[in-house]
Amino acid sequence: MPLPRTVPPSDTETQVIPVVGAEPAQRRRRLPRPVAPAVVLAVLAVTAGVVWSGRDAGPPPAVDGSAGVRSVALVQQDMSMSQSLPGTLGYGAARVVKGGRDGTVTWLPAPGAAVRRGKQLYRVDDRPVPLFYGGMPLYRPLRDLGTVGRDVRIVADNLDALGYEIGDQPRPGTRLVPSPAPSPSASRPAVTVGRGEAVLTTGLRAAVKRWQVDLGVPATGAVEPGDVAVLVGAVRVDSVAAQPGDGANSPLMSVTQTAKVVTVQMDVGDAASVGPGDVVDVRLPDESAVGGKVAAVGQAVQAAAGDDPTGGGPAKVTVTVTLDRSAAVSKISFADVQVDFVAETHEDVLVAPVGALLALAEGGYAVQVEGGGLVAVETGMFVKGLVEISGDGLVAGTRVVTTS
Repeated sequence: MPLPRTVPPSDTETQVIPVVGAEPAQRRRRLPRPVAPAVVLAVLAVTAGVVWSGRDAGPPPAVDGSAGVRSVALVQQDMSMSQSLPGTLGYGAARVVKGGRDGTVTWLPAPGAAVRRGKQLYRVDDRPVPLFYGGMPLYRPLRDLGTVGRDVRIVADNLDALGYEIGDQPRPGTRLVPSPAPSPSASRPAVTVGRGEAVLTTGLRAAVKRWQVDLGVPATGAVEPGDVAVLVGAVRVDSVAAQPGDGANSPLMSVTQTAKVVTVQMDVGDAASVGPGDVVDVRLPDESAVGGKVAAVGQAVQAAAGDDPTGGGPAKVTVTVTLDRSAAVSKISFADVQVDFVAETHEDVLVAPVGALLALAEGGYAVQVEGGGLVAVETGMFVKGLVEISGDGLVAGTRVVTTS
């Protein structure tokens, strides 16, 4: 469409002047609608180079024409701002596995090996030490019928998951009758089963014996500390610290989880607004992107690498991100990536190209409606060449003048 007629500004006319610089960082105050169709139109050129990067909630408005000034339709959509931080793709932090009993190490897995529930993690005195899943190690012998505890629950849950029939378990709150005392003068107090606990019943003891037979160890029906290695889940062997012939009651290896994750060192202040389940985008070295979710925000605070050793640098915490599509990184072992954390979202807002903004001499911005006059607008979020606006009479579908 042709540009409006250009005339020199007068005392009674509204002048539109060009503004070159960074995108406005905050919302402008709303101004009265200017008069005068005789204006000098200028394009707001945005050359922002800022830490914050945007995530588009949808495609930018389509334009017609091929060059110069053209018109576009305003659209209604969500707009989000995101903070981009460097991260590391890998298997997460490694943890040390120590042997749980005296003896001689006779076999260790190779680095990179994956070990799952029920499979041997290492061998001591040529007996397998299988992996059980749980949140605490076994710390006492589980021999006597009626023994109650969370360690009993670990044994029961793992044998059940491995397909062994463990029988019925007393419900939480059940008060157990004491087992026969070892002598007439001795007594045992009654025990109430707590939430998250299990009981060493005859059914569970029978399951232990069947498991021991299949494992190739003596079927005693008792489980001793060190008979199994209890970790939170399946593991990948990261490195081996011991050798066959070493004592078993020492650090043996370091393990990680089996799934790849991304770890990000984030300032404590920024991490306060991040929580498990938050959606992120992970940009890989080949510039492709894969979605992810925050799995955990670390509690341990540490100084960032390279910061002032006296403690003047910002404190950091580790944020762990899981990926939506593990296949996207199946051929990558370790890599530096960028992670976009959504910092702010404005839902269902009116959006225009930044090129449609006109800076007014008296302050603020306006847009030129196709076939009409200027409409003063209030600006909001700026994201990748788009701007959130509001103004009298402006709705989705209204066509405004912009540049290519």
